Amino acid sequence: MKKAMIIVNPSSGKEEAEKNQHRVEEVLRNKGYDVIVKMTKKQLDATKFARTSCEDAYDLVVSMGGDGTLNETVNGLANQEHCPRFGIIPTGTVNDFARALNIPLDFEEALSLIEQGDTRPVDIGKVNDQYFMNIAAVGAIAEATYEVSPKQKTMLGPLAYMLEGLKTLSSKKSYNIQLKHDQGEWEGEALLVLAALTNSVGGFEKVAPDAEVDDGKLKCLVVHDVALPKFIKIVTELLGGKHVDDENVEYISTSKLEISSSEKLHSNIDGDEGDTLPLNIEILPRHLDIYVP
Repeated sequence: MKKAMIIVNPSSGKEEAEKNQHRVEEVLRNKGYDVIVKMTKKQLDATKFARTSCEDAYDLVVSMGGDGTLNETVNGLANQEHCPRFGIIPTGTVNDFARALNIPLDFEEALSLIEQGDTRPVDIGKVNDQYFMNIAAVGAIAEATYEVSPKQKTMLGPLAYMLEGLKTLSSKKSYNIQLKHDQGEWEGEALLVLAALTNSVGGFEKVAPDAEVDDGKLKCLVVHDVALPKFIKIVTELLGGKHVDDENVEYISTSKLEISSSEKLHSNIDGDEGDTLPLNIEILPRHLDIYVP
């Protein structure tokens, strides 16, 4: 019999994941799967569960949670000898990866994709020894977003990230950054560096407007050290995807990227605290088979 594992973050999305897990079980059993449900209780549980699904040759893994749960699950699935097909039921605060793949945020519509059975091979990224599926970021704004608590996410949704980011604008601290990429090198003072695999970052769906989830490319965006009014203008341009033409923004398409600095800086990887710089980022092309429309 085919085997499926459902990984549930019970605190995700106002506790929607746990409430709907039985419906997912029902659909999978009707499709002929022997189903096991794994509830996350602490950090890295989803990674451990996903790794077990590879070792025990499961046919399908379904993640019910937000981007943090997805990131942990991807870290359990990446670079394994056997990798199950991957289903996503987004129940998180922002759900950037689901947005980029056009996976509906509505529970029943997302579940219907797994029921229908169409998959697509999708890129993931590797930064140092960690895997990610959406974003690696550096800068005060990026650091602020991983300070958002689960309670804030539940109460405020995507607004929680925006409010934490806005708190940093009064200091507007820039950093000396060095980049190495396919086309050469860049060095300068930057307020923010984003390396995105998908078009959607923090709920903004035009941060990397030409990003594709299976093109083997990373889109790197660097905001120069500019005055506050100019920075606000760039953020406004970002809403329409016009920031890529701004003279104070570097926009680079590359298959690999090195980010370093003379200062001790932490990274933000898929919304959580990542390694300190330097970062060595590469793409694992078309690495996971994911259920999509």
